[in-house]
Amino acid sequence: MIRYALICDHDHGFEAWFGSSADYDAQAERGLIECPVCGSGVIRKQIMSPAVAGTKTAAGPDAAAKMQTLMMQAAREVRAHVEQNFDYVGDAFAREARDIHEGRSEKREIYGEATPAEVRKLKDDGVPCAPLPAVSPDPAKLN
Repeated sequence: MIRYALICDHDHGFEAWFGSSADYDAQAERGLIECPVCGSGVIRKQIMSPAVAGTKTAAGPDAAAKMQTLMMQAAREVRAHVEQNFDYVGDAFAREARDIHEGRSEKREIYGEATPAEVRKLKDDGVPCAPLPAVSPDPAKLN
């Protein structure tokens, strides 16, 4: 696993983990990496200092796989919580989020779909929103 510090064209910094540098390159080339703050797909690597091994014992060969499993489980739990407790508003998300923020609609937690441009406009106008993690199915529930 390799961790990259990334930044979008709106200067939102974030980190992401990849199986290898080739995995990052392939995902970036296919446009699969986007900013978790604004949804922009214009992403570049930031300068990072290299990881230097210390005197602690190595975590073992299974550490990366275990960490990835834990992160995917956490993402599934976040998504399930939102889907169970928030109101789904479909592609009206941007309009409804703005209406709630400006007091024209009842205050409640919502989720739905929005284009990257709609998300940028919401962020620029101070309307709080964040992407819902996209997750693969739970491996324990697959055939």
